[in-house]
Amino acid sequence: MLPLAGLGVIILTLEGDYCFGSEVGESMDDKQDRESLFPKMTVGVMGSAGGTLTGEERLPVHHLGAAIARRGYVLITGACPGMPHEAVKGAKEEGGVVVGVSPALNLEEHVTRYHSPTRGYDAIIYTGSGLMGREVENIRSCDVVIFAGGRSGTLGEFAIAYDEAKVIGVLEGTGGITQHLKNIINFVNKETGAVVCYDADPERLLDKLEQVYKESILPRHLKVLEGRDPDGVLEPDPSHLH
Repeated sequence: MLPLAGLGVIILTLEGDYCFGSEVGESMDDKQDRESLFPKMTVGVMGSAGGTLTGEERLPVHHLGAAIARRGYVLITGACPGMPHEAVKGAKEEGGVVVGVSPALNLEEHVTRYHSPTRGYDAIIYTGSGLMGREVENIRSCDVVIFAGGRSGTLGEFAIAYDEAKVIGVLEGTGGITQHLKNIINFVNKETGAVVCYDADPERLLDKLEQVYKESILPRHLKVLEGRDPDGVLEPDPSHLH
């Protein structure tokens, strides 16, 4: 197993391995070993689950999902219809991995009570937390969170992400509350440590978010892993505690 303390200088590029880059002089076996220590970067897409959504507003979100998949990231959504599901469709067209965080207790409630989609997900996590409770788990499961369109529920998710100092992307040109987020941030006038990036082009937006991830999030994650067993540590045997 390659020790993280010996990683040395990391070269981070915008192509190839987006989560880790490559170490100078590192063999392919060592690179694969290092990558196995750490989950893939997770990108959340939050937005309108209802209302009137035009094709012009949906298309960039579809392209966003496809771009997330091509870059090897895991897409996370609230397992809802509308804008987030457009991202799911785009990601699956490119063979991406998609995880949904449902407000429902189980599949039956997911379908019959919330009328939510099932196609395109590699896994759906049933929180049983309802729409409002699910928002916290949804946001905290993401390394970066992108907002597209949106109504009151999306505004709630943005408030959580902003207060918890997340790296946030705003896909401009998708309508809804994304048109007003700059004004909302100015009105709130609260420094939380959140980083907010804006762009109407999905690829450029991801480029910006990747750069912030590599500069601020990835180093913290690697620091946490230094000297720790990536396979975890067994809980102590109670009989040895006496």
